[in-house]
Amino acid sequence: MTDREAVRSNAKYLRNVRPIDSEEISDYVEGGAHPAVVRRILREEATDLGLVEREDGRFVPVPDDPVAPLSGPIEAFPERYARALEDVLVDRYGPDWQTGASGDLLRSVIRQVKAEYLESQGRSVEYDADVAAGYAIYHLPAYYAAVQYALSDLADRGLLGRHLRVLDVGAGVGGPALGLADFLPDDALLEYHAVEPSPAADILETLLEEAGRNVHPTIRRERIEDADPDEEYDLVLVANVLSELDDPEAVLRELFDRVADDGSLLALAPADRETSIQLRERERALEREGATVYGPTVRLWPDHRPTDRGWSFDVRPDLAVPGFQRRLDGADRENAGDGEFENVDVQYTYSILRRDGKRRIELSLDSGRWARMADSERHVTNRVDLVAAKLSRSLSGNPFVTDPGPEDSNPIFKISDGSESVDHYAVCPSVTALNRPLLEAGYGDVCVFEGALVLWNDDEEGYNVVVDEETVVDRL
Repeated sequence: MTDREAVRSNAKYLRNVRPIDSEEISDYVEGGAHPAVVRRILREEATDLGLVEREDGRFVPVPDDPVAPLSGPIEAFPERYARALEDVLVDRYGPDWQTGASGDLLRSVIRQVKAEYLESQGRSVEYDADVAAGYAIYHLPAYYAAVQYALSDLADRGLLGRHLRVLDVGAGVGGPALGLADFLPDDALLEYHAVEPSPAADILETLLEEAGRNVHPTIRRERIEDADPDEEYDLVLVANVLSELDDPEAVLRELFDRVADDGSLLALAPADRETSIQLRERERALEREGATVYGPTVRLWPDHRPTDRGWSFDVRPDLAVPGFQRRLDGADRENAGDGEFENVDVQYTYSILRRDGKRRIELSLDSGRWARMADSERHVTNRVDLVAAKLSRSLSGNPFVTDPGPEDSNPIFKISDGSESVDHYAVCPSVTALNRPLLEAGYGDVCVFEGALVLWNDDEEGYNVVVDEETVVDRL
């Protein structure tokens, strides 16, 4: 048997000298060792030794520099994961899985999951193998993309290291896990721990085999409430599961205790109204107990916290329709090709909480210069200067509008400065060169509004901040 400690000792020495070659180490091990066995041991010990495997098979220390944010939109669900999912479907249902009884079953499952989610305001049905397969077909691509956009907020400030310990609670079939793995560069080391009790874990385990040589997964097949993660993590991920728990606030509080001092908790949820508002309520509950809201919501005024509804969600460009969705949709004998089983809309709510006080937007406003949203009642029918974060895409017409046409009249955006007790919306009836930065700003970006008109909106029971030809907007 190969002396594992001898392999470790040699690797610890060589990691500071040159790239570690398994053939070289095999010569140093007393009694000899096959290079393939040494390579296997190095892979198994990589997380403890802080090593990543290069494409040439050599091992090097994890770089110290942080992970970079996204450089552009995510266009498609990767083909290697799509093939792996179809292999699962073929193994379970046969080569023509999308047709006949199996296709009817999967379409029925997807319809049932969607209907029961809406009827129960987010509470999910119990997973079996068929539900897990249907869920993967319908939700995997969008969840894969959503988590990367949220993680990019952390990477914006250099807060994601290349050696990352992650706890993914309620990991499901793996959309967020795969998105996380692909968000990290090839020279990052991911220690990935998943908690997933349902048959979805079988799909998760299979898909993770395609996630890269420096992803080291551990899957715990137990309920969230029964799990006892006794270690600290750089990132605790709670994606699309809080609304399914009996006591989500208690679970979230317990999971936040597992976040390292310089780590983050990322809670991700669907963008529907009730689920999004519930996520904000839980964000604010943890904030009252000492957590820092990193983003995307802001706290721009000292000693003020928002108490409005908190419905805030992001929208990103649609993905390309993956082949497995197109095949299931096209084989529907009643409504073939109508798009019922194609789901590539990327819309989501998220919250990032930290322990170290860091926020994505570090800003503290002065009431002598800026109007505060908490005081908007005093400013109705007046023009004011204010600072606020843009917390939606356009809520009328094209969500990504920058040059409105007839169908995009009066672009509307939810805005917040973190002091408001009722919703505020920036309404742009006329776009000019001086206020166009509002339309061009991204979700979560902070803007300065000069000369905006404050009005009360009876229909929405909130304030309209009118951005017209007299208003100047700048992005911070």
